[in-house]
Amino acid sequence: MVVLVTGGTGFVGSHTVAALAAAGQRVRVLARDPDRVAPALTPLGVPSDAVEVAVGDVTDEAAVSRAVRGADAVVHAASVYSFDSRSHGLTRRTNLRGTEVVLGAAARLGVGRTVHVSTFGALRPSPAGEVGPQSPPSAARETYLASKAAAERVARWYQEHGAPVVISYPPALLGPDDPKLGDQNARLRYVLRGLMPMWPTGGFPVGDVRDTAALHAAMVTAPRERGTRHLGPGRYLSTRDFVGAVRAVTGRRLPTVFLPARAVLPFAYATDLVQRVWPWHIPAEYGACYVCACDARPEPGPPALGPAPRPVTETLADTVRWLHRSGRLTAAQAGRAAGTDRVASAARPVEAAPWRHEEAPS
Repeated sequence: MVVLVTGGTGFVGSHTVAALAAAGQRVRVLARDPDRVAPALTPLGVPSDAVEVAVGDVTDEAAVSRAVRGADAVVHAASVYSFDSRSHGLTRRTNLRGTEVVLGAAARLGVGRTVHVSTFGALRPSPAGEVGPQSPPSAARETYLASKAAAERVARWYQEHGAPVVISYPPALLGPDDPKLGDQNARLRYVLRGLMPMWPTGGFPVGDVRDTAALHAAMVTAPRERGTRHLGPGRYLSTRDFVGAVRAVTGRRLPTVFLPARAVLPFAYATDLVQRVWPWHIPAEYGACYVCACDARPEPGPPALGPAPRPVTETLADTVRWLHRSGRLTAAQAGRAAGTDRVASAARPVEAAPWRHEEAPS
């Protein structure tokens, strides 16, 4: 089976390529810059010559059609994941238009299975604060979340019209070997560098990119009877529990003040306005604060595809070690995670229930 992966040089995409290759699939990567393929895949044990590279952008219809032709399945993982207000224009262009182009080409060329990588933030919480695969798309006006909700509507339109589209909803993802140091890993780095002494209350689901990649590999071949929409493996954590887990893994005190999320939103919105003209990144984005304020929790449900979510402390320890190895954290900032091989086994476990869910087949 030939599987095309868009966004294969990004965090989710590169790990998905590795999971597909480990499952014995032949992988084709759509990349704007082919020189980024080897740096993204080699650390994951995937030689660059083990994948076919198609050059192009997901918003380029001709390039996407060339890449899709001959593929048995498509994993559409390409998107701009950023709450940085300086990226708003690119986010709007890429996330919605890219989904329209990729899913349209897959349907037109008769691809047997298309996996659309959405996000839990694309879903609107119920009055009880829960989200699930049946939840309607979010009505959030924040640029990233709005763009993913719009892309979600496109994917659901294809499902409703009989196309073989399945959707994943990853949680906030951490993990090692992040080619571009995405939003969540960057936020963890800010915490350990002492740049985030204040957090909003609330919480969000957290997962490991390697678990989500394994889910995507399973979704490519799973029978439709196993469901068409899947929440990614992960655990819900309050922001207090998240900071507590980081403390447990690193052995650092990390003094932190927690402020009511709703009260912080106006400040975060003002920060976004300043960020548009300020050259250095301000780690206080409106979108991240909005997610915490929504405090979305998963609906209970039956086991989904893919592995059980690994412990949060294991994910954090692996991520902190990688940040230290790659020179993004000093030994002092990484704490005891810098010098131990299996910090997670010694760290105090975080009490949080795993959550995975799949929709009944439609």
